[in-house]
Amino acid sequence: MAAITMKNIVKEYGDGFKAVRDVSLDVQDGEFMILVGPSGCGKSTLLRMIVGLEDITSGEMRIGDRVVNQVAPRERNLSMVFQNYALYPHLTVYENIAFPLRLAKKPNEEIDRRVRETAEVLELTEHLDRKPANLSGGQRQRVAMGRAIVRQADAFLFDEPLSNLDAKLRGQMRTEISRLQRRLGVTTVYVTHDQTEAMTLGDRVAVLRKGVLQQVGSPRELYEQPVNLFVAGFIGSPSMNFLPASFDGTHLDTPLGRVPLDDPRKAEAAGDRQVVLVGIRPEDFEDAELVSAEKRQRGATVRVRVDVTEWLGNEQYAYVPYEAPADLAGQLRDLSRELDSDQLRTQAVVALDAASLITAGDEAELWIDTGKLHIFDPATGENLTRDEERVAALGRHADRAREAQRRAQQDGNGNGNGRPEAKAGESPSG
Repeated sequence: MAAITMKNIVKEYGDGFKAVRDVSLDVQDGEFMILVGPSGCGKSTLLRMIVGLEDITSGEMRIGDRVVNQVAPRERNLSMVFQNYALYPHLTVYENIAFPLRLAKKPNEEIDRRVRETAEVLELTEHLDRKPANLSGGQRQRVAMGRAIVRQADAFLFDEPLSNLDAKLRGQMRTEISRLQRRLGVTTVYVTHDQTEAMTLGDRVAVLRKGVLQQVGSPRELYEQPVNLFVAGFIGSPSMNFLPASFDGTHLDTPLGRVPLDDPRKAEAAGDRQVVLVGIRPEDFEDAELVSAEKRQRGATVRVRVDVTEWLGNEQYAYVPYEAPADLAGQLRDLSRELDSDQLRTQAVVALDAASLITAGDEAELWIDTGKLHIFDPATGENLTRDEERVAALGRHADRAREAQRRAQQDGNGNGNGRPEAKAGESPSG
């Protein structure tokens, strides 16, 4: 295993376009790092520079203690899993997994042992004699992962490996990839545009926008303490609502109603700005009729006209259109397009308890958890209410969780490297 260190990495193409702009990022030994962002943000380009498939214009790339800028891909000891599986259709599952070992001219006995060990880990043993055309999408992806695992590389690199699978299978494969990475304890960099994958898989998540690194942190940090409008809008599904508001020192006047701002720290952050953007996540709303009197005191209520509702059995969403100043409405539409959502109108998305009886066309009373709202500078996009003490606490929590997982993995394997111990009379391979 090895850490991956990127320092001031730039990728500029011949026409002057910069796909990656001065990215510095440390991936710790054994860490599961997610690179996430919308289409064209530079995440796949960065991954290809790690593996050596793209030249680095400037900056330094280290794998372990070695600078690899000029090192050929085959000499970096990395395994990559692609979106399209990249399997050999004329070879069996066994031979597809064995291919990198045969390329390295390993002895047949070692090849057989390692292929069968890998197949057992991935539950592919009964499929070893089949061809890829006779496998399901999930099985093919597991074969591609097997070919990466069998090499016993210093790091695994995944380039949107689940995007070709249906929603149910993506969920199953997410769980399998997470379980496998924890078991093997191998440094992993995983590229995705799906923020659900980012939130559920990674130890840490790096959010990219137009080639620029926006924020790196645990999924919980990105969700609770986004650094700017872009991260706040990208992380979370449905995404955060952004409401234009004016502040008079005690209250925020929003298109949904007048909301008290009792937190002195947030009031100070809003300061004397004439207009701010208030960020409220859909799940921080509720049907006021279902909120206890005690809970009501920890927030505020507003009356709104509900345009559309979606009842999904276990949850319910309500959509509340509102008017925004022309300049801010344009800014919000631009942000929506960049986040690949491209909303047709300015509206708030509200998550309600499934028991709520609010329906389309109702004038409803909604409760807002004002303790969780964020205030953004509309000019810079900066989160003015980001709590650095909370950020530090979440960072410590993530470090403890990662260390506990590593100890559990070492205890479970007995040899601390995430790979099966050699049997009596054998020397460890790799």
